[in-house]
Amino acid sequence: MILKGVMDSDIVYSTAHGRMCPSCGQPIKKCVCREIKKSRIAGDGTVRVRLEKKGRKGKGVTVISGLPYTSDELEDLAKELKRKCCCGGTVKKGVIEIQGDFRDVIITELKNKGIKARRIN
Repeated sequence: MILKGVMDSDIVYSTAHGRMCPSCGQPIKKCVCREIKKSRIAGDGTVRVRLEKKGRKGKGVTVISGLPYTSDELEDLAKELKRKCCCGGTVKKGVIEIQGDFRDVIITELKNKGIKARRIN
């Protein structure tokens, strides 16, 4: 018996294999998506810290890109930076977003960790 997803035709469960990954179609134990997520995000060696306001209704968001970390390491660093800046934030597609203009604080914190960061205006 094979159950199919409600919205699409991807197999999500098979009685022969158990739960199936909706992305790669492999059994969860043999899923290749997990390996991709764990791999390091390729950076060019320069960490860029910039302020974005476009498309955010005038609210500023500090964006940190170019960090050669895995998604788990990015989550940990984002949590640390959010705690340091006393604000919210998220990690999207290998980029850390911190709510507000905290470029100087973040650059100082990254330099204390031994990470070379550039401020992009």
